[in-house]
Amino acid sequence: MIVSEAFKGNTYAVLGLARSGLATVDTLVASGARVVAWDNREEARGQVEGKAEIGDPMEIDLVGFDGIVVSPGVPLNKHPIAMRAKLAGVPIIGDIELFALARPTLPPHKVVGITGTNGKSTTTALIHHIIEQAGYPTVMGGNIGLPILSQPPLEPNLHGVGVYVLELSSYQIDLTHSLDCDVAVLLNITPDHLDRYDGFEGYVASKARLFAMQSAGHKAVIAVEDEPSRSISDQICAAKGTPADIIEVVAAEVDAIEQLGWPALQGPHNAQNAAVAMVTADVLGIDPVTTKTALASYASLPHRMQRVREHNGVLYVNDSKATNAASTAPAIAAWPAIDGKPRIHWILGGVAKSDNLDECVPHYGNIAHAYTIGEAGHMFADLLRPHMAVDDSEMLSAAVRRAARIAQPGDVVLLSPACASFDQFRDFEARGDAFAAAVNALE
Repeated sequence: MIVSEAFKGNTYAVLGLARSGLATVDTLVASGARVVAWDNREEARGQVEGKAEIGDPMEIDLVGFDGIVVSPGVPLNKHPIAMRAKLAGVPIIGDIELFALARPTLPPHKVVGITGTNGKSTTTALIHHIIEQAGYPTVMGGNIGLPILSQPPLEPNLHGVGVYVLELSSYQIDLTHSLDCDVAVLLNITPDHLDRYDGFEGYVASKARLFAMQSAGHKAVIAVEDEPSRSISDQICAAKGTPADIIEVVAAEVDAIEQLGWPALQGPHNAQNAAVAMVTADVLGIDPVTTKTALASYASLPHRMQRVREHNGVLYVNDSKATNAASTAPAIAAWPAIDGKPRIHWILGGVAKSDNLDECVPHYGNIAHAYTIGEAGHMFADLLRPHMAVDDSEMLSAAVRRAARIAQPGDVVLLSPACASFDQFRDFEARGDAFAAAVNALE
């Protein structure tokens, strides 16, 4: 756990007591801060009783507080806490900002921050794996599901200073004001989370803030294969006038033959992840041989193109973390048709983030059969029927059983939902676990 003198004697309200909120309470209390915590769930409040005071920041007097630490899931464009904090003159921050404030009190280190619409978790884990294989002290945290404040502070070793590797969502970037990454990475930007922003431009501006917070001499690594990302690269160059601090990356720089030797990094989407990871490793001073050896030994993250099982010659793949069409598109591109025969049995659906699957359309030729589930199931079934065979399965377990009956040896049953999970599951992890359980139950 990270503990810092920076918080001693300060007073904070913590709103939201899931993983990052609980870690925040532990760090602040251990650092000598006064903490008032709240969550609408009684069981969550029970986890901090005895550590923190219990109080709803919508009801208590906030004047004099040093900050309100909110979960990234709190929609500040709609939640009344935003106006209440403004009236009290108290900043709203997140756990990433607390980490940034603690940095001067930590042993010498570097920070790599990774953002983008899709591929963040894989690239974060990949960069962390490369750094670890090179022998540097390193931990990863942030949006990948590991609260950074709960990670151990890094001590330098013979190889050099420690490296914190952070996956950063746009919400987390919104809640930090002083995170100065030694290396800031942008993978891609496609429309997502538009209910939280003033249009797509607002979402793009959120991503751009990660680079605006960087000091001169710190590096920006930007994959420039989409227009918004290219625009951010141009903005940084215009604002800072230091093109040497900007490294533009394209996936074509990854050798397709070498990629075949990286079993967990197949597919065009992973070419971008690998290209960015290699450039980041080079910026950190890691030699190319170590980097490529690490790419070969990297194992997939759970719920991200995770191979669950091969049964009766059919491969079952869990890509539950694909919660929008742009994230699903690379998955259905990863197994092209062979001799004109499509191989993918695609399970999709949940809570839709849009009323279309436009990003997936170019890869429909790879789909042998689709199985729609959840709240968006009927809508997606209607969208897909003109292009492929569709089973409106409704439930995930039914979709797995039906796909298993139809799939032939050499085919792939792919859960890549293109939707959020909250209609039927607690989160994408629970959905992926349910898929794996259904697959392992097949006889």
